[in-house]
Amino acid sequence: MSAPQPIFYFNLGSPDCYMVAEQVMSALPVVPEWEPVPNFAAVAVDRERIERVASELGLQPLRWPEHWPPETSRAMLAATYAKRVGRAVAFSLAAFRQTFAAGRDLGDQNTVLIAAAACEMHPAAMLKGMELRSVADALRAAEVRAAEAGVPSLPAIQVDDRVFEGLESIELATAALGELA
Repeated sequence: MSAPQPIFYFNLGSPDCYMVAEQVMSALPVVPEWEPVPNFAAVAVDRERIERVASELGLQPLRWPEHWPPETSRAMLAATYAKRVGRAVAFSLAAFRQTFAAGRDLGDQNTVLIAAAACEMHPAAMLKGMELRSVADALRAAEVRAAEAGVPSLPAIQVDDRVFEGLESIELATAALGELA
């Protein structure tokens, strides 16, 4: 029996999601589905804790966007469109890095387009994709699926009917996948 595909729920405005995103592909024994979810971004964050953990993980020093919390609605539409065209991982990592490694504002359309260009997505296609009603519907549906799965906060990883949240979600999901394999 093979292990089920886990689902990694994330929001591009969350520094904890950024830190999990940087590890999840190499840490989990099964490649997860990446599911962008709106309305879960961090508002109040412990910057000192986040900077310490990012350093412990070997990530670039964090550069915080000038506007906090970031406005992520357009970026989350972009991530949903990227998922539709098979670029969820590449786009999301690029967007996270633009925000937390480069300190750019996700609310700025240019930041979204830089992230799109980094994963070879044409800017015109990205702009058109973000305007599609079907993309907005898919993003809302992802939020409903996350709620139905019992996702209390982000980042979260779902393995079958179990949901693990926070920075330790990778370790817990890995153990759960080991039990199911």
